Amino acid sequence: MKLSTKGRYGVRALFDMAYHSGALPTQIKDISRRQDISPRYLEQIFQDLKKAGLLKSKRGPQGGYVLSRKPEEIRVSDIILATEGELFLVTCTKETEDCHGKCDFDGLCVTQLVWSEANRRLNEYFASLTLKDLCEKAKDMGMEKELDHRFMYFI
Repeated sequence: MKLSTKGRYGVRALFDMAYHSGALPTQIKDISRRQDISPRYLEQIFQDLKKAGLLKSKRGPQGGYVLSRKPEEIRVSDIILATEGELFLVTCTKETEDCHGKCDFDGLCVTQLVWSEANRRLNEYFASLTLKDLCEKAKDMGMEKELDHRFMYFI
């Protein structure tokens, strides 16, 4: 199983917003520059994040995107769910009728138990991390915050 760039970039972009901008609107071009992600691709990702209620957009020259909740209220699992959908290591661990019965060993397979437990632990881990946690990790790593140049004044 591998997360797509959509999920990975979604986490990076929302972390970037929380770390560098806080509650201020952030423009896609700034996230794109800092994270080296195509602005067109970010726009696509942000549509999914807006639909999931994780982002709001603000129009105008001082506009951009803002987080819809505080960084401590947005979990990595929320972002991954919005960009990737449900996360499963293997489909036979899904708890839906359309997945069961597709395999001759369904319910009789020891490895199905392994994949199911691994999936549970991975989802628990993603649910335990918030954007605030990522910001604290970045601070501990010594990552510098970029000052928002739109609000800098020179005398």
